[in-house]
Amino acid sequence: MDRLNAASDGIDAANSKDPNRVRVDGAEHPAELIYGQRMSTMLARLYPDASEALRLAVRAQHIRRWEVPRNSYPMDRPGYLRWRKDLGRKHAEWAGEILANCGYSAEEIARVGSLLRKENLRKDAETQALEDTAALVFLAYYAEDFAAKHEPEKVVTILAKTLAKMSEHGKRSAVALDLPPAIVGALEAAAAQAATP
Repeated sequence: MDRLNAASDGIDAANSKDPNRVRVDGAEHPAELIYGQRMSTMLARLYPDASEALRLAVRAQHIRRWEVPRNSYPMDRPGYLRWRKDLGRKHAEWAGEILANCGYSAEEIARVGSLLRKENLRKDAETQALEDTAALVFLAYYAEDFAAKHEPEKVVTILAKTLAKMSEHGKRSAVALDLPPAIVGALEAAAAQAATP
């Protein structure tokens, strides 16, 4: 636990440098610091028996994300996909440096890196658990703001893609979230769209 706590503190320290801010309970905080904490809380709720590697990967999911801005890549689908892939590699690299300093083995660091790169999604239960956790954090904390900035059709399409990447356990957990009515409606429409052959 000491090693896990030290690594989590190191990840939090890195994310505390995020210049982007979010308001929580009336105070502003570094955005990625809050994101990492929300991810850990959601994982504990969704998969309480998660391994140490998964817990670390979830905390480091967006480590130093602001250093690789989306607009540094072409603003099209291929550019987006390349940005996401490169981010996964950077997250694994940055998290690996912290884990090495906390005494984790090369094998343990490689496992966390594999999770952060989302390798073997659907085939690897822990990679799927990380994907589920990220989707639920998006729905619980970020979907409402996203929906306010986009046309309803785009919101439904994005939510349908989100649902398509989730496990059945993740989908059941999504339905149980206390979501704003507009997001509930969009999620229902997305589920219907995903179910249509």
